[in-house]
Amino acid sequence: MSKIKRAILSVTDKQGLVEFAKGLSGFGIEILSTGGTAKALREGGVSVIEISEYTGFPEILDGRVKTLHPMVHGGLLGLRENPEHVAVMERLGIKPIDMVVVNLYQFEKTVAKPGVTLEEAVENIDIGGPSMLRSSAKNYRSVTVVVDPSDYPVILSEMAASGGETTLTTRLRLALKVFKLTSAYDGAISRYLEKKQG
Repeated sequence: MSKIKRAILSVTDKQGLVEFAKGLSGFGIEILSTGGTAKALREGGVSVIEISEYTGFPEILDGRVKTLHPMVHGGLLGLRENPEHVAVMERLGIKPIDMVVVNLYQFEKTVAKPGVTLEEAVENIDIGGPSMLRSSAKNYRSVTVVVDPSDYPVILSEMAASGGETTLTTRLRLALKVFKLTSAYDGAISRYLEKKQG
């Protein structure tokens, strides 16, 4: 893998986020972000490009559609070693995205609250987050995907030792975390909806 040049940060759990983003900025990485995460990063002194500015398409439908865009998913899923993919990306102006840092809307915490309605629960089903995570994890050979703040120090340390890269072993380990997370997340949603059918 080559040096990480571009990352998307979009998290619910902002623990350690600003420090991690500052570490990434120190490697010259361009940081893309959304909504509350972008605000927290700016307040922490980190330079950020809003996803809507990056894609040229506004966030719509009360924020339901932010990152579901070819500029994002093409940048995540494009195979860097495939000349046809590279040519298409260049023709369409899609830049590779080398890192994704995402954690999901806290569905289980939402449905554990007393009196929560079905509508409130459904609004806390994350769509863009799991989509970016799965795209990144599928393309783990080229994309570093991070769902757990406890991985931040390990990643920065590895990048410092290699001039801004992560190892394939690390990327595969992180991809496995993604599929475990999205599997558990979908399981929580399906169990909740089954009870509501009841």
